[in-house]
Amino acid sequence: MVIDRLRVALARPAAAGFVESMGGDWDLHPDPDRLIPAMLTPAAVLVAVTREAEPQLLLTRRNADLRRHPGQIAFPGGRIDPEDTDAIAAALREAEEEVALPRRAVELLGTLDRYETGTGYAITPVVGLVPPGLAFVPQPSEVAAVFHVPLAFVLNPANQEVRSGEWQGRERRFYAIRYGDHDIWGATAGILVNLARRLA
Repeated sequence: MVIDRLRVALARPAAAGFVESMGGDWDLHPDPDRLIPAMLTPAAVLVAVTREAEPQLLLTRRNADLRRHPGQIAFPGGRIDPEDTDAIAAALREAEEEVALPRRAVELLGTLDRYETGTGYAITPVVGLVPPGLAFVPQPSEVAAVFHVPLAFVLNPANQEVRSGEWQGRERRFYAIRYGDHDIWGATAGILVNLARRLA
């Protein structure tokens, strides 16, 4: 069962070379102009999985009016604020603010390796289990919609593809996962590829 595999995989350290094999957006296109880690803004996201026979992954669609990443599919999350004790506290706070997910409802399993983005963030993905049937309420200024996709589908390498496009005058390659009408790409897809590799 995938939840049992999650528990086991996140209870042990990452395999040797894991960070180098999938540390962020740069892995698909090495760039001499990439920001050094100290210049990146620390952030955290909650990879929330429902505790049921066919586990589902919680995702959001960002508000189309946002200045950064408008309309994109994302995990609940954001930058780590000074009052947050750590990345876990930040991810839980952001999920509560964005989709009204109570912190006490999350069973923490662990964290994945930091994921660096070309837009200047160093994201710590926090993985947790949540009960099925929770009522999520999108924070309208940030979140346009809340939905679930089957965890097994997005973790299946057969459903993960590499695309390319132009960004800031350069061709960039990135991971993408298409599920029905949902196009999951960029850091969100990269983090899922990272999680799939961890489980493998």
